[in-house]
Amino acid sequence: MKSLLMLAAQSAWNRRGTLALVMLSMALATALLLTLERLRTDIRASFSQAVSGTDLVVGARTGGVQLMLHAVFRVGGATNTVKTASLKDIAAHRAVAWLVPLALGDSHRGFPVLGTSPEYFARFLYGDRQPLALREGRAFAGTLDGLYEAVLGAEVAEALRYRLGQRITLSHGLQPAAGAQGISASEHADKPFTVVGVLARTGTPVDRTVHVSLQAIEAIHLEWSGGAPVPGMRIPPEAARKFDLEPKQVTAALVGLKNRVAVFNVQRFVAQYEGEPLMAVLPGVALDDLWSAVGLGERALLAISALVALVSLASLVAVVLAGLNERRRELAVLRAVGAGPRHVLALLAAEGAWVTLVGALLGAAAAALAVWAAAPWLQAQFGIALQWEAPTSAQWGLFVAVLAAGMLASLVPGWRAYRLSLADGLSPRL
Repeated sequence: MKSLLMLAAQSAWNRRGTLALVMLSMALATALLLTLERLRTDIRASFSQAVSGTDLVVGARTGGVQLMLHAVFRVGGATNTVKTASLKDIAAHRAVAWLVPLALGDSHRGFPVLGTSPEYFARFLYGDRQPLALREGRAFAGTLDGLYEAVLGAEVAEALRYRLGQRITLSHGLQPAAGAQGISASEHADKPFTVVGVLARTGTPVDRTVHVSLQAIEAIHLEWSGGAPVPGMRIPPEAARKFDLEPKQVTAALVGLKNRVAVFNVQRFVAQYEGEPLMAVLPGVALDDLWSAVGLGERALLAISALVALVSLASLVAVVLAGLNERRRELAVLRAVGAGPRHVLALLAAEGAWVTLVGALLGAAAAALAVWAAAPWLQAQFGIALQWEAPTSAQWGLFVAVLAAGMLASLVPGWRAYRLSLADGLSPRL
């Protein structure tokens, strides 16, 4: 058997020019399958681990998926805001243990800015109920004395090379992209912030977020009305502290309950709240709805990848079949020196297996390289962490399926060679 495999490898090497193209197509098909599976797995894991320990996300009445995407993943925009008076009523509910308000809408060089309370750093959990940790510095004070303090996510600090004590300015809306220079018309340049802390990396959207206090969000918008600066109005940073900076409305809120048994009771209370139309979504349920919505796209991409693999296998069969006519003497000589029809069948099947195996291994290496290259960009742009780790069971399954399909496909030309007679091989038709 070992000599047969060596003979098959040497035979394939002698025809490496032709088989290299087939091998390349196999590698591309395998890389596409494995990369899509890795992306699907890691994207789901990143979304699922982005928030834990939060029982409800409260916001204006809209779609549950849209509320989760904006409030937790910083994707899209809010259709409306929530009055802080309404949140106080919800926080006073007997089943509510804590409530953390969130104010979104501003940015810093392409990274979202989150206005929240200092309690956010203690209450927000991710992954397996892991708390946020500061890599250096401290959390913002949340007082008037520490009004213009900012805490950066790990990705923000690394991408922009910020350090403690550095001064930064925020922009109104999602305006300048990361890396943009200069001051735009929508920038709150008159009220700079001081970096007082940098969070440890979490692999969640927290890494690409600039955190400031709710009062700071109010202070930088004192001269703004209707989303635009008021002409001729300018309030110095120090004077802003004299105003009432308690926010009147925010984007959403994270809610923790004393007992999860009461989750539907509180959800119903929020839905029936008379002060304004609100909704409360369970993070897990909203994510299930999201996966249901994108499931069709996932299946379509996997189907396309499978079709690419099928085309690659068809090309393998076609190439080997096309070369059989040129190899009839070679196969006849093998028969003449004692090789039986089964040996000929095994030889061509082994050649196809070699081509499939090498192509699949190259594809797996290309998939790993693609994940390694795309990981920083996906982390910076979408807060999605791709894991550099051993293949999952699903990836192993796809890899084995490609190998098995390649070996089965190689039996087709092998069966054709099996049926060639010795006389037909020694006296080929011209």
